[in-house]
Amino acid sequence: MKLLKFSFFTLLFISVTGSKPSKQSNKMNVLFIIADDLNCALGAYGDPIAITPNIDKLAKEGLLFSNTHVQYPLCGPSRVSLMTGLYPDQTKSKKLRLYVRQTIPNVITLGQKFRMENYHSVRVGKIYHYHNPRDIGTAGHDDSYTWDRTVNPYGRDKLEEHKLIGLKPRLDGGTLSWFQAEGTDEEQTDGIGATETIGFLDEFSQSGENFFLAYGLYRPHVPFIAPKKYFDLYDNTDFTVPQSNDDYLNTIPDPAAISVRSKKEQVNLDPDLAKDIKLAYYATTSFMDAQIGRVLDKLKATGLDKNTIVVFTSDHGYHLGEHGHWQKQTLFEAATRVPLIISGPSVKNINQVIDSPVELVDLYPTIMDVVDFQTPSFVSGKSLVPYFEKSDVVVRTSALTELQVAIKNKTAQGYGIQTNRYRLNQWYYKENLSYELYDHQYDKYELENLANNINYFSIKDSLAAVLKSRISEARAKPVGLGKQINNAMPSFEPKRFYPKQK
Repeated sequence: MKLLKFSFFTLLFISVTGSKPSKQSNKMNVLFIIADDLNCALGAYGDPIAITPNIDKLAKEGLLFSNTHVQYPLCGPSRVSLMTGLYPDQTKSKKLRLYVRQTIPNVITLGQKFRMENYHSVRVGKIYHYHNPRDIGTAGHDDSYTWDRTVNPYGRDKLEEHKLIGLKPRLDGGTLSWFQAEGTDEEQTDGIGATETIGFLDEFSQSGENFFLAYGLYRPHVPFIAPKKYFDLYDNTDFTVPQSNDDYLNTIPDPAAISVRSKKEQVNLDPDLAKDIKLAYYATTSFMDAQIGRVLDKLKATGLDKNTIVVFTSDHGYHLGEHGHWQKQTLFEAATRVPLIISGPSVKNINQVIDSPVELVDLYPTIMDVVDFQTPSFVSGKSLVPYFEKSDVVVRTSALTELQVAIKNKTAQGYGIQTNRYRLNQWYYKENLSYELYDHQYDKYELENLANNINYFSIKDSLAAVLKSRISEARAKPVGLGKQINNAMPSFEPKRFYPKQK
């Protein structure tokens, strides 16, 4: 006699209903995976050093968007933007420590929309803003309206923070720090998150319930922590770190120059130290890739891949010494560009690269189209589903990003657009406009500001007109959004003690 094995959730279902659940549903599910502070240093994006086999495989099975940009290159504002399909000028959320409903209390978030449609909406890890690593294990600045269930993993990386190596005596989420950990992947916070996500996939495969399952990783955000085996994948000599001098700063507007010199302890690092830090970032990225691989393997093992779309992205890019800067909060491509890969049965145009500019606000309407829901009227993004059938369509001609830079007691307001070829950044500071213009055909690293080059004046004027129109659209109040609250104060944050440097 064959012994049947059922999960706890299956047995519970049988005890309540008297029957086994169905294994499949005709409706589409969504597995949404988002990394933290991940740039495009991935094999699928052409990086010859990065070891990211699972993300690379996902790209071959799906559609890779090579020109995707965030709407604000900072965790909190970016995550609120993508979860609402709104621009930061519409969410009124441009700082950390803001809950989404402090500024737009009546919004229907992406996960909330699934709940309204009788899907199960689940969060594992970081989707809205957390102070990383400080708030690991808590709910961070989460939104309870978005989810039916949540999991806040807490791993060995938190327990061993006292072992970190870093650039300041007291380390926080804004300081470069790193550590080669002992133990297994499953002991790390993201490894625990992968295990929990796998558990939900097992559950849904048994219950047949439709789901929006969001797995948010905390890496490769600092501290760059991964088991030692991932550091061993790389060698210090594999890496080079761009050099930058102060003469370069004189060629760009003051706010741009200040943005790339904002963290004094991270400027002009010793070259060998800089290589070690870059290696740590790549090692942590490889660790992150392995956890995603575990989840994707389970998706296929359960058969849920037959009716599940996978969306993989990051909340913003990350400088690794470009322009003399580390981390984010600039209007350069290193901070605004993110990976975006979409895979699943809805995607027919597989193993293709879309070079046209797209935005993270486009994810909300794209996902709505995939699951055949009506997109809420307030959503400002545009559906990317036309690319699922063919590459030679145009959804957008530019991608818009915004950034505010504090300069003493004043704020410089920046906006930038990326087209297929050009980047134009505009800064408003002290009642004056200043510009940066880069031609990616000849200058993919954005090192030569052409804004004052007479040969580019007509291009600059044309792009400035496009940018003006884009800003106007991004500031318009969306129909059906409800109340918008300006100048909301970030949540009170008591003084914390941080681990001292080893």
